[in-house]
Amino acid sequence: MTHIFVNIPTNDLERSKAYYTALGCSLNPLFTDENAACVVWSDDIFFMVLTKEYFSTFTEKEFADPRTHAQVLLSISRESRDEVDRIVDAGVAAGGTSPGDPQDYGFMYARDLVDPDGNGIQFMYMDPQAAAEGPEAYLAEQARA
Repeated sequence: MTHIFVNIPTNDLERSKAYYTALGCSLNPLFTDENAACVVWSDDIFFMVLTKEYFSTFTEKEFADPRTHAQVLLSISRESRDEVDRIVDAGVAAGGTSPGDPQDYGFMYARDLVDPDGNGIQFMYMDPQAAAEGPEAYLAEQARA
């Protein structure tokens, strides 16, 4: 079984815990303490939100400020366009920002959300037909309709 653990830095652990629970995530108390919080997205996806000091113990590389540097682009799927809008709106209400306009490709809809520390996540919905058959098949079907 494969699980995904994404380690992200924070300047304020308590603020981060409140922010991610406002998005509908839970915290795993077995892996949450004064240095880190285990944010549960699903049975297989977790964010380890780490204080900057604790984060730096896992690597010898220089810390990159997520407000000014991008290293990865994370995208998490939702069940519908409405769910994408709901989670992004909840994130903005909890202190995050939503830069840019929604990206609507017909078969896929996406919006970006940036937490108060500058860590970004894209939330997206993809039509099940496009996910199974590829976007060209979905777009061809839409053109025939």
